[in-house]
Amino acid sequence: MNRNLVKALQVAWELPEFRSGVRHVVDLEEIAGLLATLSVPDHDHEVERSLLSLLRSALDTVEIREAVLLLLEQDEVRRPLVAAAVEPLADRPGQAAAIASAAEDPVVRREVRAVLASAKVRELIWQAIENQLSDDRFGLIRRAAVLFVWHPRVRRLAWAVRRHGVLRELRRKQ
Repeated sequence: MNRNLVKALQVAWELPEFRSGVRHVVDLEEIAGLLATLSVPDHDHEVERSLLSLLRSALDTVEIREAVLLLLEQDEVRRPLVAAAVEPLADRPGQAAAIASAAEDPVVRREVRAVLASAKVRELIWQAIENQLSDDRFGLIRRAAVLFVWHPRVRRLAWAVRRHGVLRELRRKQ
């Protein structure tokens, strides 16, 4: 897992308002242990799956989802997360710049919040993630199409990121 991502997660974890907001919902020791394991360069990939499972259950919990979305409004949390997301894209600077630009846009962040508010959309997103992890390209495309066709908030989010050139850069050949 990317060091910037782990750093951003650790920054978020150290914020007292975040920890107090999720203390009654999650096991703080489990999270601290996962973050410590992820910060080691040669960690087991099963830890990443555990973190994804924990993230999935967290996003289904309203209090945690809202706490995370509020954290993303803070520059000191959002910027390292964006850096972690675009670091693997060093060979595609246009795509990295478009993603960074979209992440800084409050309209995009508002649309992300609206998209994640729907349980049906979250379920389809997790199915798409599982398809990607299992290299099921057809399943991933099918889930993405269902999201786009049946959920207007997803279309609005796509339009919002389009203004930053994200979709154009995703289509561009390497």
